[in-house]
Amino acid sequence: MHAQMQYNLSAADLQTVLALARAGTLADAGERLGVDSSTVFRTLQRLERGLGQRVFERTRSGYLPSELAQTLVEHAEQMEASIEAARTAAQQRPEQVSGRVRITTTDTVLHGLVAPALKALKTAHPRLDYELQTGNELASLTRRDADIAVRATKRPPQHLVGKRIGPIRVALYTAKRGGIKRLADVEAGHAAWIAPDEALPDHPSVVWRKRHYPKAVPAYRVNSILTVAELVALGLGVGILPLFLAETRTDLVRLTEPLDDAQTELWLLTHPESRHLRRVAAVYGHLAASLALD
Repeated sequence: MHAQMQYNLSAADLQTVLALARAGTLADAGERLGVDSSTVFRTLQRLERGLGQRVFERTRSGYLPSELAQTLVEHAEQMEASIEAARTAAQQRPEQVSGRVRITTTDTVLHGLVAPALKALKTAHPRLDYELQTGNELASLTRRDADIAVRATKRPPQHLVGKRIGPIRVALYTAKRGGIKRLADVEAGHAAWIAPDEALPDHPSVVWRKRHYPKAVPAYRVNSILTVAELVALGLGVGILPLFLAETRTDLVRLTEPLDDAQTELWLLTHPESRHLRRVAAVYGHLAASLALD
């Protein structure tokens, strides 16, 4: 490829590069941009001809950004943040905060901590709305798939900024009306275990059980800690649960003291460029002040 003249890169070009870098396919990039895949393809062809070099490598799995594309993505993200800030400023009076804030977390943390905190924020900022993503994988704050993350980790990504909320303490629980009443029953091998082994093989609760009860094989394998709590409450077995979730329930009974070697940390995280947006700053500040672990 050889450029015939100096190419004037446009905002639309940057938006296309950003969408394709995030999506990986023409169809998904088109969906993000609100156009069809052929339009994305033509824009990419024009851009590469103008620049005289490949911006993406074509592979069977999709479009992989080149080093040039990664540089363009950085500028596109700065442009995106500036446009979002301008839109927010244009749509509100100085005293108002409005817009959508995307939060990624796990279902356990959402139901036990984040949702109650957002309920309290509604009175102060009624014009805010939320997109809540739950899952075991951390949605990318760098790609702007989310604005704020509330995650259990001992090592938060270095490219993000955040606040350590505190330790997530856990203990072993059984059902109040279940057959297991004492820790001795568990130690004797009489209890069925409920655990997220396949979904979260490195979860501190899984590691702890395998270390202290190496012969125990879960009778129920689930994909979230919240599901562990529900099945334990039904009397189907015992499971390790965070205190912030289990201690508020009347259908669960704690069998142990907090397990110090199974605890992790809860972090509130955001991207350095997102934290200055008023809508993100309002929610982040509220969560930083109100999230608490006993």
